[in-house]
Amino acid sequence: MAGSSSRNEPPFGGPENEDSTIISTRGLEAFGRKVTTTAGHLMGPLADPSSSTHYQNAMSDLHKQLRRPNLQRSVFSFAKTSPTDMVRSRLSTSEIQYRALTYLPDELLRNIPENDNTYSLFQGFQATLPESSPEDKRHRRRVSRGRKLLEDDKSESDNTPPTIGKLKKEKNTLNHQLEMMSIRKNMASSEIHEIDNKIANLSSTRKIVLDRLAGLEQEEALLEHDILDVENRIEDAQEQLEDADALKAEVDLEETEDTAMDASFMSESIYEKLPSATSTPTKTKRHKTIRRKSMPILHEHFEPGSMIREIQAHQDMITALDFDVPFGTMVTSALDDSVRVWDLNAGRCMGLLEGHTASVRALQVEDNIVVTGSMDATIRLWDLSKAYYEPPSNRINKDGDDHEDPLAFGDAEEGRFDPPVGTMRDCPLFTLEAHVDEVTALHFRGDTLISGSADKTLRQWDLEKGRCVQTLDVMWAAAQASATMGSNEGSWRQTGRVPDASADFVGAVQVFDAALACGTADGMVRLWDLRSGQVHRSLVGHTGPVTCLQFDDVHLVTGSLDRSIRIWDLRTGAIHDAYAYDSPITSMMFDNRRIVSAAGEDVAKVYDKMDGRHWDCGPGVNALDDGKTPAIIERVRIKDGYLTEGRRDGTVGIWTC
Repeated sequence: MAGSSSRNEPPFGGPENEDSTIISTRGLEAFGRKVTTTAGHLMGPLADPSSSTHYQNAMSDLHKQLRRPNLQRSVFSFAKTSPTDMVRSRLSTSEIQYRALTYLPDELLRNIPENDNTYSLFQGFQATLPESSPEDKRHRRRVSRGRKLLEDDKSESDNTPPTIGKLKKEKNTLNHQLEMMSIRKNMASSEIHEIDNKIANLSSTRKIVLDRLAGLEQEEALLEHDILDVENRIEDAQEQLEDADALKAEVDLEETEDTAMDASFMSESIYEKLPSATSTPTKTKRHKTIRRKSMPILHEHFEPGSMIREIQAHQDMITALDFDVPFGTMVTSALDDSVRVWDLNAGRCMGLLEGHTASVRALQVEDNIVVTGSMDATIRLWDLSKAYYEPPSNRINKDGDDHEDPLAFGDAEEGRFDPPVGTMRDCPLFTLEAHVDEVTALHFRGDTLISGSADKTLRQWDLEKGRCVQTLDVMWAAAQASATMGSNEGSWRQTGRVPDASADFVGAVQVFDAALACGTADGMVRLWDLRSGQVHRSLVGHTGPVTCLQFDDVHLVTGSLDRSIRIWDLRTGAIHDAYAYDSPITSMMFDNRRIVSAAGEDVAKVYDKMDGRHWDCGPGVNALDDGKTPAIIERVRIKDGYLTEGRRDGTVGIWTC
């Protein structure tokens, strides 16, 4: 009987242990058999006379087992154990760790990318195994072809065909190599797709960081404005303190005089000592203009050719423009006889430089100093650090609210050209008058200024003394060169004309210490020594008037109406490089990497010296898509990849380059 046979077994299949509170597997099985047997007898037929006896024996044995304290604690502990803990108790530590590592949440399982790979992992691993070099492959092919030819010759001589087994083996080898090649192509394509995804992610991240940089530079400009406002308030407080001290001293003086007057009974001598009734004129409170102290770098991270700003600067053709630093101060002049100063960061006019009686043909901006040369044959110097305007935070309108930024005028769409009045009143330094015809070119460095004029002379000016110290006659130098060389190489020759106007006699000049480069209307580029006043070298090559030039330590770059840009080697005087455009060159400038020129088109021509690439930058690039017709670009300036261009309709465009 199942019940009686189980009496001889230890309880739950193990030794009795009163302190044990854990049910073993064997004990659980024995207890289950007893319960199952009892339930089976209860469900069995009642006609069996032995069933009642067996039931009694089984139940008595079960009661004996249930009365044991060890069993009661085990059953109680088992009843409290959750199914999860029961399963965990049956698993080893390593198995639990493995299951934890291999567990994946439903979110990851739903986002598993589709695997469109046609090759297995083993095939990919096999394809990555190193192979022989290309030379070994070619050698193996040559050996194979030679062996094949020998076998063909032998088979022809023996009249026996090659064995099918060898051919099949060779075919299988070639098919395997082809398969491996396909696997490598697939792997390379997958890697390219992965790189493309990374590039897209990096591009989006770059845009986020670029927006952050723009915000930082905007906050930087606001901080500089706040610093300037605090400095102005400090000056106002100092002036008020000085006025209070002066007023106190005046009151003390009056009290002293009153005491003396009482003592002397207003004698005649006292009347002579009375202060004048004329009051001291009230000082006009002015404030300094914003001068950027930090160098913006935002334009360096834009895509080349991106437009930063477009300004309707004048109502007529731009004749000259220059700026000091990116997002700094720009000065423009046009045929409307006006010279305007601009805040490039805000894109607004800061005031007018008034004094010339005709249009300005040449100008240069260096730090706070501006030099302008005009058709009235005069040269004027200006100090922009003495410019003033009322800061926006100090202006209150009639409603009592902060007024709009006072520089927020000159809206191109509304056609308003009304700059602030009097902001540049204290800027003029002095005027240089010696030329007898219009000034067409100038350049200054340090205390030396060189100007070129239609009177066919170059003049050297000492900016400290404000006077002309040397006059260079270009015609005399050309005649001297012709007489010395005994040929026409140095003779003057009139070449080319600007459309609707004669070419400037002196198209461009640049000075560095005692070295002077000058480009003239005869197509010659002359290098002068200012110490002797003589032409040191003449560069012959252009067939039209030279309109622009610039040199550095090694090269001299010139632009001409003959539609060419030429790069000269200053060490040898030979042409290092040259390239031409479809229209005359009216303006040119280069920085460390790019040469930018205006060539009679609605785009600025850019030549990248690093990679030799030519490309266009300006409003005409997307003109067809936008349905617009931009004006022709006349003047270009570039510094550190920050390009400004002036057009015939008076518009100034600012671009990254």
